[in-house]
Amino acid sequence: MKISQVKFENFFEQVQPAITTVVLAGGLGTRIGGSKGLQQLYGRPLIEWVLDSVSRQSEEILINVNGVHDDYLCFGYPVIADQIPNWVGPLAGLQSALRLARHDWVASVPCDTPFLPVNLIARLFTAVNTINTAEASVAVVAGKRQPTIALYHKSVLPKLDVYLNSGGRKVNNWLETLHLSEAVLDDAIAFTNINTLDDLTYANQIAVNVYAQDATETSIIKKNN
Repeated sequence: MKISQVKFENFFEQVQPAITTVVLAGGLGTRIGGSKGLQQLYGRPLIEWVLDSVSRQSEEILINVNGVHDDYLCFGYPVIADQIPNWVGPLAGLQSALRLARHDWVASVPCDTPFLPVNLIARLFTAVNTINTAEASVAVVAGKRQPTIALYHKSVLPKLDVYLNSGGRKVNNWLETLHLSEAVLDDAIAFTNINTLDDLTYANQIAVNVYAQDATETSIIKKNN
């Protein structure tokens, strides 16, 4: 495996190809009491926050869901299931997306990260271009890899099939098999993820603060005009 890191102090966006993004919502959500993507954050389902972000950055969006397919159709995007039974983890959702995506580059994001930056995919694409042979890039925040926030070329699908068929399940171990670039990002709040009801309470406070700040800035602009 070859790894490079890209920091973004002097970030500039490159012209990028069409991107498919899969929102991974296929888990059981046992720690939060049910389907995680449908949990309410500041009056909206978690997945709706994620969709708002990635829809500005993607030419195609897929939602990976298992067992509650119909509950996600209302968001207006194709809903796909794992092709491996028994909820084996996010890599199964990625496998389905790589197989079904219309575009050569496929980004993955979880449904429980509601504050993702609006230029996330552009940054992942910039990172993947730092190595001529790179097959994927992954977000790194505060020194920690965010394994389910990544960008892959569809050519990795045969390798993923072999990994899953051999019993592999851990995303970090899978990433270690690839020619990988790391996108080093500095806004930890933007990558807040929600696994429990306590996490959801914390995220609600972040949302309250964000909306309060936006309202203040809007008021100042109107006053100055």
